Order: sequence, then structure tokens, then C-alpha cells
Amino acid sequence: MRLTQRFPLLLPLRKWQRKKCYYARMFLDKNRYATRKQRPFPYVLYEDSSLLINRNTGADIQYQYNKVHNLRLAAATCSQIVLFPGEVFSLWWLARKADRREKYKDGLCVHNGTLVAVYGGGLCQLSNQLFWLFLHTPLTILERHTHQVKEFPNPDPNDPLGVDATILEGWLDLKARNDTRQPLQIELGFTEDRFWGRIRTQAPPKFRYAVENDNLQYYHESGVWKERVDVVRVKLDARTGQPISRETLYTNLCTLGYTPEALDTAVESRAKN
Repeated sequence: MRLTQRFPLLLPLRKWQRKKCYYARMFLDKNRYATRKQRPFPYVLYEDSSLLINRNTGADIQYQYNKVHNLRLAAATCSQIVLFPGEVFSLWWLARKADRREKYKDGLCVHNGTLVAVYGGGLCQLSNQLFWLFLHTPLTILERHTHQVKEFPNPDPNDPLGVDATILEGWLDLKARNDTRQPLQIELGFTEDRFWGRIRTQAPPKFRYAVENDNLQYYHESGVWKERVDVVRVKLDARTGQPISRETLYTNLCTLGYTPEALDTAVESRAKN
């Protein structure tokens, strides 16, 4: 049993210590972290958006409004940031002081498989959005963490699986490095009901990128269903749309909080074994 479990009053001190050590290591790790902002670059490499308010959580809707408040504070620290060649994007490096002038509100967060309200909750929508944007660029992903438990199937069965990214200050970050020769810019914003993001470039894009899945498997282990899938980035000619190359970025593994509805014979056979 951890010391903070035996003595819960020590938990705030442990979190403070962990954050201080976390940022101290970043100061010393020799990475060049992106911090410079510029006016929007003229060309859009990729853009997408997500719905702000989820009315199907079963919890007080006020937590959704609080999440939007939190997202606006944290997103403001990342929008217009330019990743110059060789620089590293770190979400927490930028957002660590987002609540200095205006405090976060309590939002919903999954903790130990349970939906709970915590200070600053809801920022995973920011990390999810950024990670999805990054997957559609030539950026090199340095750090990304999946949610351990996937509570619900994708609303759209055609959407790629395994492309979420969870964060926890002092423990889990989202980091990406620009290993190209061109600067890339992040742009984030809000409409009345959606949270949008763009990756911008200084020159017309020669290539675009698509995200696909390979080798999807469901299997039963230790009394729970698990999902395993490869996440693949496809490089496309921006003018013709023809594929140029395919690259498997990582294999995503998570536990399911539900039973998969459609399993083919091979998957069911693998589960029984």
C-alpha cells in the first residue's frame, strides 16, 4: 500500500512534489520546448473539430459547462504556438500555468474506472484534439498515453480506434517533436458548440496524411475484454490524393468497459484460447 493511501492527507504534498520534480527534469533534459507564438500561417495542413457539450454522461450538465471553461484556459496557452525544426511540443510545459489568472472549475474525469468531478477536469478533450491533429502531420510523437479503460464504443464505427490521449500533470504528458525542415503551427478555437483545431504551414502542403487501423483484435483475458489495434499513418500526395507510404506508428492496447457486439469466428476462437 502506498504511503498516500495510508495517509490521504499527504496526497496534496505528494502531488506538489511530483510536479516540481517533473518540471525540474524537463528543464534539464536538453529538449527545446516550443513557446513562441506568431500570427496564423497562411496554409492549413489539417483541421478538425469535436463537440463541446456531452449531454449523455448521466452527471450534472454544469460539469460540461465547467469543462468548456477549463478548455478555453488551457487551449489559449497552446494556440498560435509554432514548432520550429527540432523543437518539442509539451502540453504541460505550455498549460502548467493556465489557471494562474483565472482558476479552473471542477470537471469530470475518469478515475479508477469511475466518472468523478475534479479540479480542472475535462482537459483530456484538449489532449485528444491535439493528438488527433498531430497524427495528421509528419511530427514525431514522443509521449502519449492511452486511457486504460475504454468505457464506450466509438459513436461512429468508421472512426479509427486507439487515437485518444490522456494527460495528468506531473505524470502523463503529450509530447511531439518537429523533425522536419519546416515550422508547423497549432491553432485552436471555439464556436458556439464545437472545439476546433488546425495545423498550419508557411508553404502549400506537398503531402497530407490519413489515419487508419490494422490488425484489430478483441480478446478475453482475466475476466475482461481487451482491444488491440495498430494505428497507421498514410502519407498522401496533396495534389492527387494518391498514397505514397504507410507507417505503423504504435499498437494501442486497452481494456473495454463493455462487451464487443460483433466478433468474427477468429476473434471468438482466440478469446476462448
